[in-house]
Amino acid sequence: MTDSVDVAIVGGGQAGLATSWYLSQAGVDHVVLEAGRVAETWRTRRWDSFCLVTPNWAVKLPGIEYTGGDPDGFMDLAELIAFFEGWAASFNPPVQGGCHVSSLEAGPDGKFALTVGDRRMHANSVVVASGAYQKAHRPAGADALPRSVHQVFAEDYRNPDSLPPGNVLIVGSGQTGCQLAEELHEAGRKVFLACGRCPWIPRRLDGHDLVWWLIESGFMDRTPDKLPSPAARLVGNPQATGHGGGHDLHYRTLHAQGVELLGRFAGADGSTIHFADDLAASVDFGDARWAEIRGFIDALCAKAGMRQPVYDIPAPMRVKTRASLDVARDGIGTVIWTSGYRPEYAWVKLPVFDQMGFPIQTDGATAVPGLYFVGVHWLRKTKSSILQGVGEDAEVVANQILGGRA
Repeated sequence: MTDSVDVAIVGGGQAGLATSWYLSQAGVDHVVLEAGRVAETWRTRRWDSFCLVTPNWAVKLPGIEYTGGDPDGFMDLAELIAFFEGWAASFNPPVQGGCHVSSLEAGPDGKFALTVGDRRMHANSVVVASGAYQKAHRPAGADALPRSVHQVFAEDYRNPDSLPPGNVLIVGSGQTGCQLAEELHEAGRKVFLACGRCPWIPRRLDGHDLVWWLIESGFMDRTPDKLPSPAARLVGNPQATGHGGGHDLHYRTLHAQGVELLGRFAGADGSTIHFADDLAASVDFGDARWAEIRGFIDALCAKAGMRQPVYDIPAPMRVKTRASLDVARDGIGTVIWTSGYRPEYAWVKLPVFDQMGFPIQTDGATAVPGLYFVGVHWLRKTKSSILQGVGEDAEVVANQILGGRA
């Protein structure tokens, strides 16, 4: 059976729904194809105690914003899912759940052909909104770990009790890695954290949350041409947490708590796990990013006539680290991989991707007429893939689709 539609949106998360909202307002015939349910990734790929790092007041999507009683708080998973469900109910997007798209290719008469389960669908335009966090990355050497060690991706972790007994090695130190390290440490586990290069910023500064500073200073509006290299698209968001009302969470706070910091994971040999001697370089990288953000804040204060905040600038952090751990001697029962995600578009059978797997596009539009992307890291700006910014990109893409119809 072959269906036809004007616009097919692949993905029912925030990017797909935001695009659907704008197309719905304009009366454009479209469908949202979602493999699971609305906001499926939030439902199934987050741990039990997950909460947003972005304060509630900053969660703004087309046609909706947070109106609850705790604007400075951080929605937990149940609250966030309810927020998405309420948003979807407010405009009733044409979502077809349980529709896994396994192939997108050129179709007849300049249209696109999508394989959706056991059926085919033709569309004049396609918006790929399949998420920014697609394929969990496991670094080289992971397969050499002893079979006795339980390995799990962060997206499959649920809570400390779900892990077997023993100490825990977390590989990856972005927001997720730091939050899991804190949770497991507080649960009484000995935690080792293999660190990479991640930015950080104080949770609050001069009475404002870090997100306020990032938005107001223009930091979130940086464009990809400002990046030092294409690989910089993989650098994570600043280390922080929304737990407990929000607080600082980075290498210095974790070290003070008792989490043992290590260098970058460098592979395994038998029962020995190796680490690079680069923790100092990773900490310095984060400190340099904090210095860059201070530059944005200073420029904002000068332009707006605001008082410049008093910064607490820490001294360089130098901690003696181990070059290796022994699985048996150090009691390693679990390794949690939280070393980032990579693009996964193997199902898109069209030549629109760069060497890193990111779509080649301008304002979401590719060189293939009618094919668009939304919700991709650095699609247009720093904020392109997050709740605070995805709606802006969705509007830009929707307007291009509408322009084509006109």
